[in-house]
Amino acid sequence: MASLEVRIYGDPVLRQEAHEVTDFDGRLARLADDMFTTMRRHDGVGLAANQVGVLKRLFTWEVDVGGEDEEDIVGSAVVNPVLLDASEELQDGDEGCLSFPGLFYPVERPLRIEVSHQDLHGDDHTVQLEGFLARVWLHEMDHLNGILFLDHLAAHDQRAAKERMRAYRLEQGLDDPSPPKPGGLLLGRGPR
Repeated sequence: MASLEVRIYGDPVLRQEAHEVTDFDGRLARLADDMFTTMRRHDGVGLAANQVGVLKRLFTWEVDVGGEDEEDIVGSAVVNPVLLDASEELQDGDEGCLSFPGLFYPVERPLRIEVSHQDLHGDDHTVQLEGFLARVWLHEMDHLNGILFLDHLAAHDQRAAKERMRAYRLEQGLDDPSPPKPGGLLLGRGPR
């Protein structure tokens, strides 16, 4: 399993809408494995495919639900998620994002959601999620639609986050990334 490059805010692929997955093959499984490796390497709880330059409706997630055993870690690869229902009751909590290193801001999201999706074999599932798990899934589903957690912030917080990310990109020597290719992996961006 390879670790992939996480795209940083300013990369246009983060604003692209991902395409529906139609091929449930070994390549999709390898991509999911590589995304899990990448997510764990960066201590993330979720990672959408477009965050690694692939415009496919796929995200991985993994959360420790409170113990010291391996059984206390839950997660999966989620393909073609569709939000079916969201509660009117909201929750407020800090969110960060691997594409925004070091930034955390409070984001209001529905407390409970229902989502239909497929697994890596193409089998259909429906889940009901609440609290932090609902937040994780909504954050990653936003990514697949080209929406960033920054878009949920108040105008003054958006300005501050954008300024901090411009400074980060300059400090890291990140170049202007190439435009995304539908359904494919983008190459040739990052530090020079």
